Amino acid sequence: MPSSNTQHWNPAQYREHARFVSDLGMPVVDWLDPRPGERILDLGCGDGALSLKLVDRGCEVVGVDASADMIAAAQGLGLDARVLDGQSLAFDDEFDAVFSNAALHWMKAPERVIAGVWRALKPGGRFVGEFGGHGNVAVIVAALGSALAARGMAVPNPWYFPRPEEYQKRLESHGFEVARLDLIPRPTLLPGDVGGWLETFAQPYTAALPRAERRDFIAGLVEALRGPLCDANGDWWADYVRLRFSATKPDAA
Repeated sequence: MPSSNTQHWNPAQYREHARFVSDLGMPVVDWLDPRPGERILDLGCGDGALSLKLVDRGCEVVGVDASADMIAAAQGLGLDARVLDGQSLAFDDEFDAVFSNAALHWMKAPERVIAGVWRALKPGGRFVGEFGGHGNVAVIVAALGSALAARGMAVPNPWYFPRPEEYQKRLESHGFEVARLDLIPRPTLLPGDVGGWLETFAQPYTAALPRAERRDFIAGLVEALRGPLCDANGDWWADYVRLRFSATKPDAA
């Protein structure tokens, strides 16, 4: 997960408001089908929750993330975790697989990411991941845009949510053989109202406002989103759409 002037990751806040991210990541691990003894790169490892599950399966895991705070949390679990921008990977023919969950949409230079993954993989290596696809959190993004526009402001979308055919083409243009690539609508139950989600993930938007105005801004968004995202039981659901894929670097590459 990238850190920038507008998006910062707090491990405690992440555990409180976003633990569902790793909890819902096990289907991607199943696609990866990790095998004991494999050397795996966890790209955008965050606090290492899924990296640890790969270690538990007997894999040798290197986790990388652009957030120093998240890497510190991962290292606290005893993981080999390193601060590194996923758009500037510096590995060569080193890994049996590259795994990524809920991180690639933060990396807005996908060509650089895919090229770095290609270099990092051994021939025959697998690239398996899941991230936000086309339409992900569209209702939330629209509400953010409208609320900022009402203040005469605009913020570029900080995320990369591609259509399946676009991402498949990018993978294949770098030489990957795509085994499977699915766009999966996945409304996701939040641990509280959408305010916690906005505080955790929407900092590129809220950072455009003076700090003193951010709490009221988020409170207004919670009310604006109550209709589309809060059900009759009072549960809040984020309108997630995930792009999950499995690709291979051919042996002959």
